[in-house]
Parts: sequence; structure tokens; C-alpha cells
Amino acid sequence: MQIFQTLRCPVRVILTFGLLFAALSAAHAQTSTLDTIRARGVLNCGIGEAQAGFSQTSAADVRTGMDVDFCKALALAVFGTADAVKFWPLGPNDRFKALSAGDVDVLARGGAWTLTRDTEFGARFAGVLFYDGQGFLTRRGNAVASVLELSGASICALPGAMGEQGVAEFFGAQRMRYQIVAQESWDDLVQAYAAGSCTVLTGDVSLLAVTRSKLKTPADHIILPELITKEPLGPAVRQGDPQWFGVVRWTLMALIEAEELGLTSENVDAQRAATQPSVRRFLGLEANLGQALGLPRDWAYLIVKNVGNYGEIFDRNLGAKSDLKLARGLNNLWTKGGLMYAVPFR
Repeated sequence: MQIFQTLRCPVRVILTFGLLFAALSAAHAQTSTLDTIRARGVLNCGIGEAQAGFSQTSAADVRTGMDVDFCKALALAVFGTADAVKFWPLGPNDRFKALSAGDVDVLARGGAWTLTRDTEFGARFAGVLFYDGQGFLTRRGNAVASVLELSGASICALPGAMGEQGVAEFFGAQRMRYQIVAQESWDDLVQAYAAGSCTVLTGDVSLLAVTRSKLKTPADHIILPELITKEPLGPAVRQGDPQWFGVVRWTLMALIEAEELGLTSENVDAQRAATQPSVRRFLGLEANLGQALGLPRDWAYLIVKNVGNYGEIFDRNLGAKSDLKLARGLNNLWTKGGLMYAVPFR
């Protein structure tokens, strides 16, 4: 009896906290991110600062880029229209703070996916939107087709992990000689390369593509095919809301799956008459795959119809139909030598 009386108070405390936690959890469930967004009537989407190919604004105040298109795809999934989105341009020091504070619902391209950002920053990455990494730009006249042919080259590089350090680690591992031409700013580095002070310029491939497009004769310069570091960039959301995480993840998957199925913004209407089960499932004709996500039956169709598939987005912003002319590389489908792979829609 004495033992029971001694334990009874702690048991009551535990039960009280358990009931309180359950009540808080129920309240949180009633105010999920998806519910909040719908009540607000607009998606708050964090995008990168002005960068060609990812987020830029024209003279006519039209915003374009891969970040922008992903935000539109997400708005289409939630609202059925690409117009229900507010863009928040954010710098590297602000993006995760804005996400944590609830200023934005998602970061379209939340920087490189790393362990620290996926844990200590309170973010969850839904997948990879763009595989970036440290690469090399050189003059076509140098007749170099691979990084492995750069032994003895002079390399224009910034200090730090994505410059000198990356070069030192890769070239050291390959036992290749090199000479660093260092500058503290990217603009100064580009000027050094343009002046012929080095054989190659190194940096993130996305940045090299932008830089090449601004050189006097872009076609005279090539980006070598290899990457020597990994920088997977993708959408990130706050931790603690699996439903919203699922919406963001499967929006990304829908873009990739559409390309795998051969569905484009131009043919998707005609494909609604297709008999292929995987196509009919994806378009919501024979299965309601949106129900578990809290989305309408035709959410994937609306994305493809209005934004296109992943390949279309890449081509118009970064690839052959853009000023950057960046090769798909790792961002190609897995069936074409790349890493883009959609989890099955079933």
C-alpha cells in the first residue's frame, strides 16, 4: 500500500502530460501546413536570390527559373493554379531561418542536402531537384575532354571547400600536378580566366554555366563532364508534418515520372485516352493517388499540363533551350545515364 501511494503521484503526472501531449498533437493535426496554406489562399515559396536558370526576373517583371517552376508545380498540386504562389527570394544566411520561422512553407532549392541541414536546421529534404557539384570550365581550343587530362594545368579557384580544397583533394588522389591561380572574389577569378591567366576555371557547374553564358564567345568554352564534389540541391520543408513533406516529395516525383512516361505539356491531354495502366494511374483516371496526400485526383495531370515534366523544366531554364546550354549529365533520367529516378506511382 505504501509503495502504491508513493508511485500514485508520479503516475498522475505522467498521465497528465500524456493527455496534454495528445491534445497538443490533435491541435497540431487540425492546423497542418496544407490546411494553413489553403486557408491563406497562397503558397509561400522560398527561392534563391537572382541567378540565371534558377530564379530571375525579366524587364517585364516576369519571374522564371527552375526554382520558380517547382513552386508553380506545387501550387498547381495544392490549388489547381500556378498563380497561387508568393515568391520569397532568400540568401544563403536567411533561407533556413525563414523556413523555421514559418515565413515560407517550402524552400524550392534549400541549398545542398547535408546531414547538418537535415538534422540541426530542423529541415527535411524531399528529394533532389538538381545535382550540382564542383566542375571545370576550359577553352574548347585546349582540346581537353576530361578532368583526368588536366595534369599540369593552371586552375583559377576560390579559397575554400568548393575551390582550392576540392582541387587539392581530387588532384592529390589522382596524383596529378596542378597550379592554383587564386582570387578572393568570383568576378576577379572570372576576369583572370578570361585574360588567359589559367587553363581552367573551377566552381559549381551551375555557376560555371552562368559564367560561360556571359563570356564574349560562349561557344568557345566547354564544361568538362565530371564533377569532383557532390552538391545535391532540392526542396526542403520543416520537420514534423509528414503530410506536407509527402506533398512536396511527390510533386517532385511527379515531374520526373511524367518524363519517364513520355508525358509532356503538349501531349498530356491526348494521353488521357491512353490504355497504358501506368499512364492512367498517374493521370488519376483509374486510381485516386492524390487522396492519401490530401490532393485532388488530377493533381499530377495539372502539373504536367501547366508546367511540363522535369525534362521540359530543365531544358527551358538550364539546357538546350536556355542561354546556359548546360548538359543534362547527372540530371538526366536513370535510363539515359543520369540519376533522376521516380519512385513508382502505385
